[in-house]
Amino acid sequence: QVQLAESGGGSVQAAGSLRLRCVASGNIGSTFCMAWFRLVPGKKREGVARIYTTRDIIQYADFVKGRFTISRDNDRNTLLLQMNSLNPEDTAMYYCAADNRAGTSCWNTGPPVPFWGQGTQVTVSS
Repeated sequence: QVQLAESGGGSVQAAGSLRLRCVASGNIGSTFCMAWFRLVPGKKREGVARIYTTRDIIQYADFVKGRFTISRDNDRNTLLLQMNSLNPEDTAMYYCAADNRAGTSCWNTGPPVPFWGQGTQVTVSS
């Protein structure tokens, strides 16, 4: 089992920056992948960025490439999302997710992601 706790959300004007954090606890050693998702009321949840923890392979959604950066700290139990050049379309509840099963995707498709944080709100004003 893995427990996740997000922080770092808030309100910012367009073109501003925020850094989200996700602290993982529990069976961290077996975590296969971790990811950031976001959810806007009335829209489907969408993947933002993911990392395969065993090899630090990183993938981004097209709409955040060049603006967001996903990374892990040196202790490997904290997932970061540096968000730059924010725009109002980035306004959403951002969730940290993880899976400890080898071969899973931690994304919109594939097996449902089993571990989720409670989310942190990001609001970008014009």
